[in-house]
Amino acid sequence: MDRRIIIFTGKGGVGKSSVAAAHALKSASDGINTLLVSTDMAHNLGDIFETKLGRQIENVRPCLDLYEIDPQYVMENDFADIMKYLAQILAEKDIIGIEEMGMLPGMEELFSLLRIAQLHKSGTYDRIIVDCAPTGETLSLLKFPELLSWYMEKLFPIGKVGVRVLSPISKQLFKIEMPNRHAMNDIEKMFVKLMELEELLKDRQTTSIRIVTTPEKMVVEETKRNYMYMNLYDFNVDGLYINRILPQDIGNDFFDGWLEIQQRYIAEICETFAALPIYRIPWYDEELKGVDNILRIVNDVLADDDIFGTKIINDREHFEQTDDGYLLRVSMPGADKGDIDLYQAAADIVIKTGNFKRCIPLPNILRDHVVSGAKFEDGVLNIDFAKGDRNDE
Repeated sequence: MDRRIIIFTGKGGVGKSSVAAAHALKSASDGINTLLVSTDMAHNLGDIFETKLGRQIENVRPCLDLYEIDPQYVMENDFADIMKYLAQILAEKDIIGIEEMGMLPGMEELFSLLRIAQLHKSGTYDRIIVDCAPTGETLSLLKFPELLSWYMEKLFPIGKVGVRVLSPISKQLFKIEMPNRHAMNDIEKMFVKLMELEELLKDRQTTSIRIVTTPEKMVVEETKRNYMYMNLYDFNVDGLYINRILPQDIGNDFFDGWLEIQQRYIAEICETFAALPIYRIPWYDEELKGVDNILRIVNDVLADDDIFGTKIINDREHFEQTDDGYLLRVSMPGADKGDIDLYQAAADIVIKTGNFKRCIPLPNILRDHVVSGAKFEDGVLNIDFAKGDRNDE
């Protein structure tokens, strides 16, 4: 079977840890070697499984291990050589001193991801289930490898390694070849490591993002933004879980208003996320703590044998050659056309929406091209390129 990484995210308090734990129990009960990882600094896997967890991986059931990542510990013990080297690079450029390395924003997230990638590569686990921090922190976690590699590309003479590969289509279309790794310097090796991490996170056959929500106005609005941002950064969201749904036959007039509100937002969720598999989780009369209670989710919601199957919901961002030049497609479902700002700066395309900005480096073949037009339709931003002079910002 293909080894998988499934990442759960959502607004704080929606129950994503319980949903992630249920998937881990389901996977382990099927005899699949499974690791449930928490990257949220407010760890609660130990509380859910009613066991004390330390800084190392702990086995709690047959085929199921738990791991609450302490990023500072991981930085100092699992990747001490990389941390020291990366700190030296940044110190040489007067960006930050070595002693301040752990304070650099995003550094803890980077090493948490590197640790997960390391565990995936080891082959010890067939499935790694990741319980992430709330929405904004999850996006910061996932986009950091791309952001750091983008800065490295700007700061250092990386040469051919600096050519970004956005998809297998790009590799074929632009005929890019990576240099021999023995001939690369240390900076180039670090850059390739970041690219490999980014490719793992965006490999639709391996990594999925699944969003947990509840039928409430503020949560639904954040879920919409979360989905749009995840697509902007080209992550494969392949499932949505509506948690804490009240039973229709509750038999208490006090809840009639709540039931009406929930049904309205459930209908909105189903309409907005029609492209995704949607799973409904009932409101339980007990706190979801302890294996027996978490198994209620498994039995009620996760009976589908294909719950862990690979689901590719949309195409990756990719370039296409056209009669007039090239076309870049970027999926942004749910985005507001009026909130999208697009411009070309040096060798990058910069897309801004809301509080988020993404820089997409252009392949070498497009360095003498300019944006000739852009159109947003059906949740996809289409950017046309043609040869011409430009004024870099």
